[in-house]
Amino acid sequence: MTDSTTPNLPTDSNAPASPNSNDTLEHRDANRSAKTRQMLGMKGADVKETSIWKIRLQLMKPITWIPLMWGIICGAASSGLYTWSLEDVLKAATCMLLAGPLMTGYTQIMNDYYDRDLDAINEPYRPIPSGAISLPQVVTQIWVLLLGGIGIAYVLDRWAGHDFPTITVLAIGGSLLSYIYSAPPLKLKQNGWLGCFALGASYIAIPWWTGHALFGDLNPTIIALTLFYSLAGLGIAIVNDFKSVEGDRQLGLKSLPVVFGVSTAAWICVLMIDVFQAGVAAYLISIQQNLYATLLLLMIIPQITFQDMYFLRNPTENDVKYQASAQPFLVFGMLITALALGHAAV
Repeated sequence: MTDSTTPNLPTDSNAPASPNSNDTLEHRDANRSAKTRQMLGMKGADVKETSIWKIRLQLMKPITWIPLMWGIICGAASSGLYTWSLEDVLKAATCMLLAGPLMTGYTQIMNDYYDRDLDAINEPYRPIPSGAISLPQVVTQIWVLLLGGIGIAYVLDRWAGHDFPTITVLAIGGSLLSYIYSAPPLKLKQNGWLGCFALGASYIAIPWWTGHALFGDLNPTIIALTLFYSLAGLGIAIVNDFKSVEGDRQLGLKSLPVVFGVSTAAWICVLMIDVFQAGVAAYLISIQQNLYATLLLLMIIPQITFQDMYFLRNPTENDVKYQASAQPFLVFGMLITALALGHAAV
């Protein structure tokens, strides 16, 4: 980066003076990286944005769509009836549009709308607390995504030939859960345990049910097992609370890092993730899916390594690094479980 003083002249006085190109390039790369992080909805990207469409996309936090879309894939796999036909691919893609941009986008904007006072403390550069977008514009976007999501859900029910609109009911139920998670008077996120489990179920159970219902029959076994798996998702949900612990304390929110302290909450987080994944592996053994159970247990080993390397040592500083390194093993473990269930079903 060039400074504001007169640049040093080269030895050859006839050569033109120029700024340090390496520093300029580094500055551009850093700015481009920050803008990308901002568009994805990642924390720590304080870049001024003026395009209303980019601001709207930032509010929807595209980085958070991926787990829900992955849940749809797992549900399709666990049904045992998904094929690689063009129709099934289009069904799955439409369902991922429902789970990701529409319903998750709705959820993220709803959360930001009701957390604007908290974000003013923790992340004042976010679109709402910074004033980059007005509250009426935010409310309009919430309604567009919600109604669009419910409409797509109904289309999927018709496409799948459902007598009972299972996917529509799941979309409405998920949107209501998102509302009571973020909005007063219930505001489930104020309760550390209940709020984190609601978040875990939203990221694992509900999209899994939706994908399964699209291609097969949603049954009590799938419902119970994915709710159990959501307890591992609860551990992932706790990770998100470490970045806002100071604001949570000021506003009286009882997140687990506030209630138990940062260190104890970090241990709760990693144990929830590992123990309940191991429990799912035990269930797979009980239904004679031993190979899949072994693969799932192997996914836990690198998780434990990264938990020790990053998260347990400094959860407030290493939360993003930990999620990037360890969370892929959780999501691949979900797919392994789904394939095992699909294999057992056929």
